[in-house]
Amino acid sequence: MHTPQDSIETYLRAKDGNRPHLIAQAFAGGALLQMELRQGGMVFPPSAQGREAIAETLVRNFNRSFENIYTVCLADPPATDCADFHCDWLVAMTEKDSRAVRVGCGQYHWRFAPGNRLAQELRIVIEAMQTLPPADILPVMAWATALGGPWCPRAHALASAPPIPAVRQLLQRLAPACADAA
Repeated sequence: MHTPQDSIETYLRAKDGNRPHLIAQAFAGGALLQMELRQGGMVFPPSAQGREAIAETLVRNFNRSFENIYTVCLADPPATDCADFHCDWLVAMTEKDSRAVRVGCGQYHWRFAPGNRLAQELRIVIEAMQTLPPADILPVMAWATALGGPWCPRAHALASAPPIPAVRQLLQRLAPACADAA
């Protein structure tokens, strides 16, 4: 039986691994993607409708600019019968052209189809995105790799973050709970 957890994990494999064909295993045919950019200099259309448009936006276009992408959900996986799921996320990646390191955070807001548990709707909030110099790639990528994923306890992500001020600043913006832990 396909579960919401399967849909989320498949989406992350598609996006992070540049595998647009996997979008069909994560999203319903007429799914709706909505993007809310609060800070960080990222460029996305405000919405996309349908698997092909979602694959174009979140996989093909995204992977034209970025590589070494590691995304984790800072939550336990959703229940197998849930209809809605919300969680914070954290991403680390590098820009292909400049080699700059990007670290960002925000929230995922999922709605799943009752029968097949494919995503009917995904709203992605980009809360913050920091751009770091290429020299920060080794500590940031070591941290991102060690987080495992795609599910990571918030406390582990915060405690193991590299001592880079921009990363610590970003983690404080993730959610009120982060400010106390960072």
